[in-house]
Amino acid sequence: MKELIEYIAKALVDQPDQVKVTEVDGERTVVYELRVAQSDLGKVIGKEGRTAKAVRTIVTAASMKAGKRTVLEILE
Repeated sequence: MKELIEYIAKALVDQPDQVKVTEVDGERTVVYELRVAQSDLGKVIGKEGRTAKAVRTIVTAASMKAGKRTVLEILE
């Protein structure tokens, strides 16, 4: 899952070397924290959050196959 998030984020940004995904594991939920360069933050979020919502939808769908609940947080 972490690799999927990195792959999608790197395709969206201008500075792919600045993309970092951290996995925080809980009992039932896995939280993924996505960090990108400050100048690329708008590209990851998109207009009215549409890009971020689409990425979260893909991550949620992929995690349902694994039987876990995931949350994607985009950090500054």
